[in-house]
Amino acid sequence: MPLMDEKTQNDVREILTDLTGPVKLMMFTQTFECDYCSETHQLAEEVAALSDKIAVEVYNFVTDKEVADAHNVDKIPAVVVLGENDKDYGIRFYGIPSGYEFMSLLEAIKMVSSGETPLKPDTIAFLESLEQPLHLQVYVTPTCPYCPSAVVLAHYMALASDNVTADMVEATEFPHLAMRYSVMGVPRTVINSDADLFIEGAAPEPMFVARIRQALESVPQ
Repeated sequence: MPLMDEKTQNDVREILTDLTGPVKLMMFTQTFECDYCSETHQLAEEVAALSDKIAVEVYNFVTDKEVADAHNVDKIPAVVVLGENDKDYGIRFYGIPSGYEFMSLLEAIKMVSSGETPLKPDTIAFLESLEQPLHLQVYVTPTCPYCPSAVVLAHYMALASDNVTADMVEATEFPHLAMRYSVMGVPRTVINSDADLFIEGAAPEPMFVARIRQALESVPQ
């Protein structure tokens, strides 16, 4: 049974009509002991079927461990969004991008296809100044209307800088991580896997960047 009804398929097809470059969705899954793996795989296939610019490659998290390790995929279900020539921008989805997060997936596809970002010049300058890797984990739930803006902003930062990796993490699918990072409300963006470094809520871009800058400066070099 399709996850998207006919109206949704038509709406998504329309959203994806202006894709310019190719996009590959790398789906990491396994047959057993993975909630929402099959649904995430099905969703990726259904989206890809609506545009000739999108392809899906499916990997087993266990038997294709070398591929998972090469892309630093450490949990499933996972979707890595690649651009032209399999360019990895560091854009990740952990857990099914359903509910409000479905739009985050579509936005990620569009941004990777175009390779363009609407980030402010100050944000671009900050990203160009980064000398160390920056890892952003945006914890979300499918029913949170404010979460996609945080996810999309983090993904734009990953698109703009090779030093940035940005993950959407569905909090209810990874409760051990939600507990580790004290995720009591969403969105919550964890910086460099440090429970003490985070951004609460859907902060505007200047505030988001200022908090990241502050967090990085607080860490002893």
